[in-house]
Amino acid sequence: MPEKIEEVNNNAETGLPSLSDTVEKTRNGAILYDTAIINQISERAFVANGWPNVERVKGALRSAGRGNTLIVGDGENEFVLRHYMRGGLPGRIIRDSYLWLGERQTRSFAEWHLLAKLNSLGLPVPRPAAARYCRSGPVYKADLLTIRLPGIRSLADRITERPGDEQFWQSLGAGLHRFHQAGVFHADLNAYNLQVGRDDNMYLLDFDRGKIMAKGQWQQKNIGRLHRSLRKIKQADPGIHYSAANWNQFLEGYFSASRSA
Repeated sequence: MPEKIEEVNNNAETGLPSLSDTVEKTRNGAILYDTAIINQISERAFVANGWPNVERVKGALRSAGRGNTLIVGDGENEFVLRHYMRGGLPGRIIRDSYLWLGERQTRSFAEWHLLAKLNSLGLPVPRPAAARYCRSGPVYKADLLTIRLPGIRSLADRITERPGDEQFWQSLGAGLHRFHQAGVFHADLNAYNLQVGRDDNMYLLDFDRGKIMAKGQWQQKNIGRLHRSLRKIKQADPGIHYSAANWNQFLEGYFSASRSA
């Protein structure tokens, strides 16, 4: 675990010090970390036994799904530790190795830098704390450590428990538009990576393969991906509080925000 962690506020939209990106080389890779949060770091920060407090992500949070995701802490601060895992058919063959294309292109460093950019824009995402890659010849493995956002849960969990009113769905649509207005592409936008807080405010998690792009057709495809995710969980559990009317409310929030932008 890090030798010293500065006191942090876990709200990504509040006044933490500016992100700093310090890189330390390791025996077979490197660690990128934010010195505004962590003074010194070692590879023990990326393994479960490097922390006194460890718990697995629970509930329907499928963003934990193909990855190995843990909540870790030192008794005062909590982080989310994710080991990068492949999904789909490739994941059945090669579980957690990726082709080496350079340090900046590693999954962990790329996501760290994207999250840092999104934090600087004031978007509701986790703040990156540290990222690591371990290289072995032409391949590498990777891990990411982010500050835990307290009290958030997946949209899937939220609508399993109780329905959302018109304002709830419209606010989610407006929240997604805020990301799209900034050109933020999320590679796996679904009802699990879209999270809501205690106040029903929206957050986005898991920006692996995400990027900032010029506006285009990808935005509509992004919305369609979320729509398919909601329909899929409704088919799996008809008792979930979601309907076509809710989706129309979501779209009204999105396009109303677009018209006023």
